[in-house]
Amino acid sequence: MNERARHWQYDELPGVDLLRARYVHKTFVRHTHENFVIAAIADGVEVFHHGGGDQYAGAGALALVNPDTPHTGRAGVPEGWRYGAVYPPPGVVAEIAAETTALRGTPGFVSPVVDDPYAVGLVHQVLRAAEEGNALAADTLLRVAVTRLLRLNGGPLPRREVRTAGARIAARARGVLEERMACPPSLERLAADLGTSPFALLRAFRDVYGMPPHAWLTDARVRRARQLLDAGTAPSEVAVAVGFTDQPHLNRHFTRMVGVPPGAYQRERKNVQDQR
Repeated sequence: MNERARHWQYDELPGVDLLRARYVHKTFVRHTHENFVIAAIADGVEVFHHGGGDQYAGAGALALVNPDTPHTGRAGVPEGWRYGAVYPPPGVVAEIAAETTALRGTPGFVSPVVDDPYAVGLVHQVLRAAEEGNALAADTLLRVAVTRLLRLNGGPLPRREVRTAGARIAARARGVLEERMACPPSLERLAADLGTSPFALLRAFRDVYGMPPHAWLTDARVRRARQLLDAGTAPSEVAVAVGFTDQPHLNRHFTRMVGVPPGAYQRERKNVQDQR
């Protein structure tokens, strides 16, 4: 079976990423999203590591990941998996929750897997409407799908409060890595600058952000790369700007986290802009 994927945006769903894909050998490395992930499995099985264990989502189920939550992804059966996904921003989900549910606080999903063939169908209808340029249907169906999933599986997200000394050091380390993304310090240098030891920093960072600093930095570089590609910067320039050694280095990491190469990702964005 051939692997294929399309990652795009529809002008009438601002800030919402859309994906259709079939993967067989594809493996997503540990990464995060700024938006929610609502992935509707049509065929096969996806396995993704989330919250300390492997989660399995088969046909008729949805994989649900809250923003900034580390997770992976791979096939759970030899034939892989086929799915469609929508990635609504936190603001959109909060707006829908306020209008249609009794949830208080910052809304999110409680369980990472929900068996609900009806909601799976709604997600695929959103994608179809976007492909057909049916703005009324796409917006309506997205709101119906998010409302249904929040009512079935919604709850307030826990607040991340930086209280402990370790958490404060991890937050400071993250700030340094964001500022020095293109030329980061070594773990030893970073720890020394923050007045701690390398292993103490490593433990604190993993506790707060769910991954070690080097993995978090790669994830952050890909996020920044997406922003630059959205703005029309050439992939070769993006690679240097975010700290990858060259474009093949960017291509490898970008594809392992986003699911499509940066060139294909940018072409879809350009197509949307050209249609405006």
